Amino acid sequence: MLKKIATGLLAVAATSTVALSLPSAASASTADNDDYSSSWGPVYAKNHLAKSQGWVGVNWDEDGESNEVTVRGRLYDLDNRDADEGGKCAYVKFEASDFDDDWSQVYSKKYCGFPGYKKFSFQENDVTSLRVKVCQIGQYSNYPTKCGHWEYIYTAESE
Repeated sequence: MLKKIATGLLAVAATSTVALSLPSAASASTADNDDYSSSWGPVYAKNHLAKSQGWVGVNWDEDGESNEVTVRGRLYDLDNRDADEGGKCAYVKFEASDFDDDWSQVYSKKYCGFPGYKKFSFQENDVTSLRVKVCQIGQYSNYPTKCGHWEYIYTAESE
């Protein structure tokens, strides 16, 4: 009887040790893969009826000549009005500067769905700076309005 109890306790202890050690090992390896990572936001539209926030991570190649930027985030529609009352959707856009200091839009997302949010993610290569702007946009429109200011979420100098 004592042997069965001891065997059971050892099995539980071994299982707990493995289960407890796996998450920390997994999170450590994820953190070690990024040369730079940071949370960003919240960033708001001019009237605070849309917002976005998230995380940015940057991995440089071993020569330091190229990088890959990963962005994850959420876009929140905070406008509780319907379209008849002038309500609009949330809109987020990102611009990146390449190694030649040329800016271009690299990603945008539209979300209509008060009081919820939409997850998004994207990757871009060879980025020296990345900025985000949150706006509102009509459900069937292609022209954002009520935009907030550009917010820098990554610059190579910040590393």
